[in-house]
Amino acid sequence: MVRRTLVVVGGPTASGKTALAARLAAHLRTEVISADARQFYRPMRIGTARPTEAELRGVPHHFLGHLELETTWSAGHFARAAEPVLQRIMEEHGRAVIVGGSGLYIDAVVTGLDPLPEADEALRSRLRERLQQEGLAVLVTHLGRLDPVTAARIDTRNPQRVLRALEVCLLTGRPYSEQRRTPQQRTDMDIVRVALHPARPVLYARINTRVDAMMAAGLMDEARALLPHRHLNALNTVGYKELFQHLDGAITLERAVELIKQHTRNYAKRQLTWLHREPRWHRVDPGDGSDALQQILRLLP
Repeated sequence: MVRRTLVVVGGPTASGKTALAARLAAHLRTEVISADARQFYRPMRIGTARPTEAELRGVPHHFLGHLELETTWSAGHFARAAEPVLQRIMEEHGRAVIVGGSGLYIDAVVTGLDPLPEADEALRSRLRERLQQEGLAVLVTHLGRLDPVTAARIDTRNPQRVLRALEVCLLTGRPYSEQRRTPQQRTDMDIVRVALHPARPVLYARINTRVDAMMAAGLMDEARALLPHRHLNALNTVGYKELFQHLDGAITLERAVELIKQHTRNYAKRQLTWLHREPRWHRVDPGDGSDALQQILRLLP
């Protein structure tokens, strides 16, 4: 009998993890749960490099383009929605694959959730207004006064991390750091973590090529269509922000494309740094794909 196993395929953006996860799931005859927050939103296609039907290889994928832009979605929402899907896949196939580049969403499924309060839309709206009017640095300073431990630990360049930590502090009257528990890996299934780790020059070349391909595929037109919704959190992301600046007349299109490439490389570097800190990940060089698949299969119980 196949042991219940969840294979986590992680890695930086443009590392080829989505394609490899689809190949792995096809080989295991199972399904894929996507934990890429950028790909949750239906209208965002080109700017998030959402995989095509051909790239999905006929494998059922969950949580791709299932939300409207206005929908608030957090790691907690994702974990609660993903759990019954994961259990059903396990019952039918014995193995499942989850793929993504964000440790936050993956960990919400693999290690469970902290007992933190649900989002308060009124408070979150006020904090977003402050972000727009006063800037991120002011909110980081506020967080530092309420919870210096969290302010020193999280990526304070990420507005959503800062907003959520502030929200919890203000809702509960206690530091966010005091309400975090030590993550415990779930015991109802085996967890195999695989991190794609291409050489840095190769990864950066792939990022540059991908951005050029996205522009050729119509990213400019997509950004123009989404411009009226630019205030929404879902669009506060690399690719759209830079093109919105161009549409505002602040920078040239050439400069916008340069910035998309630069900011995507910066994001990939942060993802790699996070993966290096977590010892439970098995590093895999994606290579030509076939060898990477064999490396993963050898890790399975």
